[in-house]
Amino acid sequence: MSPVLAGVLQLAALVGALALVHRPLGDYLAAVYSSTRHLRVEKWIYRCIGANPSVQLRWPAYLRSVLAFSLAGVLFLYLLQRVQGSLPLSYGFTSISPHQAFNTAASFVANTNWQSYSGEQSMGHVVQTGGLAVQNFLSAAVGIAVAIALVRGFAGSRTGELGNFWADLVRGLVRVLIPMAVIGALVLVACGVIQNLAGIHEIGQFDGGVQQTNGGAVASQEVIKELGTNGGGYFNANSAHPFENPNGLSNLFEIFLILVIPVSLTRTFGRMVGSTRQGYAILGTMGVIWLGFSALMLWTEFHHGGAALQEAGGAMEGKETRFGVAGSALFSATTTLTSTGAVNSFHSSNTGLGGGLDLLGMMLGEIAPGGVGSGLYGMLIMAVIAVFIAGLMVGRTPEYLGKKIGTREIKFAACYILVTPTLVLGFTAASLALATPPDSILNTAGNSVHGSGAHGFSEVLYAFTSGANNNGSAFAGLNANTQWYNTTIGLAMLLGRFLPMVFVLALAGSLAEQQPVPKTAGTLRTEQPLFAGLLVGAILIITGLTFFPALALGPLAEGLA
Repeated sequence: MSPVLAGVLQLAALVGALALVHRPLGDYLAAVYSSTRHLRVEKWIYRCIGANPSVQLRWPAYLRSVLAFSLAGVLFLYLLQRVQGSLPLSYGFTSISPHQAFNTAASFVANTNWQSYSGEQSMGHVVQTGGLAVQNFLSAAVGIAVAIALVRGFAGSRTGELGNFWADLVRGLVRVLIPMAVIGALVLVACGVIQNLAGIHEIGQFDGGVQQTNGGAVASQEVIKELGTNGGGYFNANSAHPFENPNGLSNLFEIFLILVIPVSLTRTFGRMVGSTRQGYAILGTMGVIWLGFSALMLWTEFHHGGAALQEAGGAMEGKETRFGVAGSALFSATTTLTSTGAVNSFHSSNTGLGGGLDLLGMMLGEIAPGGVGSGLYGMLIMAVIAVFIAGLMVGRTPEYLGKKIGTREIKFAACYILVTPTLVLGFTAASLALATPPDSILNTAGNSVHGSGAHGFSEVLYAFTSGANNNGSAFAGLNANTQWYNTTIGLAMLLGRFLPMVFVLALAGSLAEQQPVPKTAGTLRTEQPLFAGLLVGAILIITGLTFFPALALGPLAEGLA
């Protein structure tokens, strides 16, 4: 079988598997977040945290709950790293430095999982399992809760109420993420992913030295890392490590885990707003972008020029032979179009245009299908923008799902789409303009940016694009474990996660206060392919106008050289 055919078959298998689970899982999620019943274990949790799940919150109270809970998570994870040297099962690892502990705490609470450390050389089992893995669950549940709150804003009528954050959080954990993670972990263990509490042990001699490796509860962290679109690896090589991703079957299953909840949430959206066709329109928009990017990524990595690459059958530098070009390209496109950040190959070793696609996928806002929860609310914000553009073109008041998109709503949507570009471009410019940050660029080809060239520029741009969009993958070749990058990327992750949530919840509250307007002959049919096409165009044009100059200086310049 040719490698290209293998890639097409893998793509087809993913589409088929997602099609099978989309409806039942989406309906189940809608039932979970619409239910008025509380399970016994949920009632026990509510008593422990002192929450009343029956109280309906307006958007300021819902936002305060999100921010307070997340702040507590940052503080707890920071302190856990700072006292690691005194914890059991630390295996001699010392406490993490203040700036790196801040970066890591911000990263995992913000669902980014950017890592400026090597996991097997820095973190003991208590921090890995009791800190990082726990935050993988919690940050994913927060993302879903915010998305559900926005959906309730569209579905609500003159109440201004968005539900109860604590009930949404607990249900997401108890009824969705934990059961799915248990099943997924068993599948990964069956595929060969390790799951133990072994420490550092010697595995052999190599060139007169001793080779050592770590054990760990890898399968349980790997499954939620993908299922919750987190991305932080137990090992420095992330999903390229054979203990995390041992073969082609586990690789395909992990890609499926990344996509399954974001794809199914579109069905949940349709059910909760009373029109499954609206959910299919959003799903179609996401699917067109994901399939297009996946196909382009396969093409760039298989058909790059050069005798060595042609002889190898594709751009194999930085890729694992057990996955090949197809498995690596699909993983790369999927993780950068979601907020996952897991990698099974070095994105820095992709072709110039392939690396540009990785960057562009994140710059879109990671909405195709995006992160758990964040992909859905990001796409709905873009739908509001598209409806507004359509209203300007035909001279009618824009409406979406029976709600008028007025001055207040469009201001919230505009602020949402401006946050991450401001963070990305601002921090990138500062990192290249100041004297010392460019010294972290390890690629020394070229004669610009302190001798780093287009690829070096791409490394810095990629780092802040990944951080501000809560992706977490890295371009490599950049020493990010410095006080400057740990601090600035940490700030980019926190601001890029929680500032957009402010505008999402404010928009949800504004919509929930409205009385739905009836459909008329002039109402834009947002459930039809025409609107999906308009939405795709709006996403690409807005992203292109915002980021094209930066892309032209980096990956485009490298790819066309």
